[in-house]
Formats: sequence, C-alpha cells, structure tokens
Amino acid sequence: MSTPRTVLVIGGGAAGSAAAILLRRAGITVDLIEAKDDWNATAGSGITLQGNALRVLRELGVWEQVEKSGFGFGAVGITTPDGTVLHVAEDLRTGGDDLPATVGMQRPQLQSILIEAVRASGAGVRLGVRATSFAQNRHGVTVAFTDGTEGRYDLVIAADGLGSATRAAVGITDKPEPTGMAIWRIAAPRPAGVARTDLAYGGPAYIAGYCPTSATTLYAYVVEANRDRGSIPPDTYADEMRSLAQHYGGHWPEITAHITDPARVNYTWFDRLLVEGSWHRGRVVLVGDAAHCCPPTLAQGAALSMEDAWVLAQMLTATEDAADWDDALLQAYYERRIARVRPVVEASVQIGQWQLDGVRDADVPGLMGGTMTMLRELP
Repeated sequence: MSTPRTVLVIGGGAAGSAAAILLRRAGITVDLIEAKDDWNATAGSGITLQGNALRVLRELGVWEQVEKSGFGFGAVGITTPDGTVLHVAEDLRTGGDDLPATVGMQRPQLQSILIEAVRASGAGVRLGVRATSFAQNRHGVTVAFTDGTEGRYDLVIAADGLGSATRAAVGITDKPEPTGMAIWRIAAPRPAGVARTDLAYGGPAYIAGYCPTSATTLYAYVVEANRDRGSIPPDTYADEMRSLAQHYGGHWPEITAHITDPARVNYTWFDRLLVEGSWHRGRVVLVGDAAHCCPPTLAQGAALSMEDAWVLAQMLTATEDAADWDDALLQAYYERRIARVRPVVEASVQIGQWQLDGVRDADVPGLMGGTMTMLRELP
C-alpha cells in the first residue's frame, strides 16, 4: 500500500485552486493557504478567458458554471477612436471546436466558482495565513506558518502570484519588470449591442477596449504609458480613467457615464516575468504568475497559469510514490511548460512595445495568429 502523499499549495488564485482540485481528485492530501482573509472573493473587474483556459476549467469540472455565469463570443472588433468598426476578426478556438473561442466573466464570479470547487474537493483551506520559512531535504519540506503552526509536505506548490514571497524565499532572484504601459479597468453595465470585445487604437490611450462579462455586465479598460503610482491619488481614479475614456465613441459614452466611483476603478502596470532555467528549488515548485507573467495583450495570463497547474498535476499523479517527485520530474515540468510559455510572454510584450515605439507597419495580426495557433495544441 502506497504512503499518502501530501502537498501544500500557497495561493488561492486560478493556478493554486486548479492545482488543489486536480490533486485532490487523485487522492492526494492537499492543504491550501491564502494570505487574504476573503480569498480575493471581490477583487478585480473582469477577465477574458480564451479557449485554452476554458479547456482547463472543463477539466476542473466547473465549465458548466462558467458557461452560465459568463458571456461567450467568437470575434473581436477593431475600431477607430470614434467607434467606427474597421474590421471584425473571428477568434481561433484554442480550446477546440466544442468550446467557445472566448468567454468574458466578472472576475469575482470566476473566483467564487473556483473557491466552491476547492472546498468541495476536500482540500484543507486556511485563510489569512502565510508561509514564513521552508526547511527541506530530498524527502520533503517542513513549512512554518504565520499562525505559529508548521506542517510537513512531500511538495510545496507556490502559486502566490507576481510578487511571490515563496519564489524569493527559495532563492529564485527573478523579479517582475514593468513594460512601460499601465491599464485602467472598471466593471460596468453592458450597453445593448455589445456582444464581443472591441478594441480602439489611437486617441489619448494606446488601447481602449471592453469585453462583455454576462448578460448585463462588461468590463472596460484603457491602456496608457505607466506613471508613478504614488503620483495618482486613489480618490482620483475615476476622474483619471474618465478623462481618457471620454475621447472614445461608439458604446464608450454609455460606458463612461458609469465611471464615477474611484473605489471601483483598478489601476495596474503591465509587467513582464519569465523565470529561466527551472521553476523549482528542491521540492518547492512555482506555477502561474510566480513563474511568468506578461501584459494582457493576448489575454493569456489566467490560461497559462491554469495550464501550469494542469500539466504539473498530470505529472505528479502519473506516479503513486512521492519519492518520484524528484528534481528530474520537476525539471521535466519546466521544460514542457517553458516551450509554450516563452513565445506567449515574448509576443505579448512585443505587441505592447510596438505601440510604445509607434511602429505603424508591425505585423500584429500575424504574431497574434501564430501564437494562438500554437496554443490550440494541448499543453
């Protein structure tokens, strides 16, 4: 009879939740800790989930809830700043022909679905708890926590995001770097007639876009050059976003009328991170934004993060003995993922850089099309 296997997942976002659900399905004992007391249940405005993200969500057993809660569509429109539609392109179904090309969702709704699935899996969940130290040998990791307890695990999965404290604690020195762009986001009512993503290029922002997230909602965003965060008082966020959005036509005037509450406006920089060489140290392994992130120009952040969890879970559950969760297996996980992640990070950054540099003849459709075609293949 095999010895029970134990895993600690640090971080309860998309990647951490996916890892916990899949490992529990295989009978592995999983503890998940999340630093936020509310498990990020209300954070964020909206999220664009392309087909390869939907493919993982189906594997997690939550696709039906996602389909009911979100808004599926299959095209993207390119417009002028005044709202004139120049071109409508059909999106590639990167998750296969039996899934929509894209689903827009309210981010808190997706988080709620994943939280419910993690709890239903039987994983042990502790909120408001962080890991403070890791003492490991070739057999496992002893982890100390901020609540004064400690636990012993065969493996630790670090899914604690872009600013991962775990990444730094195990000696991986890579840090995210700003790309030069920043984004303003807000959730708003969906105007009648909005049934896909539309992107306006030009005007006072690099991009002004929106994505339907349900029958009644959307999220809207404008992208500009990044500014010192400290120079923008949070109580002016609505004014700042509205000052950019008011220059756009089409459906934008109706959207802009709802940009009034600064607490509902989110401002973040675009960052780039790609940890090279390996995503593990001993028996601590990175997934998702802790290992890689890129600007949302291809809307692949959540998709790649959940793919990491799916691939790692496949590899861990292919053996019944935790002794096999060794350096060779974790390095193989990295090699399998880096070949897929690197082109997406590089393409996402390049699309933004072309805009920053004012390159007018860049082959954005070609780069996007080639990258998305690659993502149609199973990870």
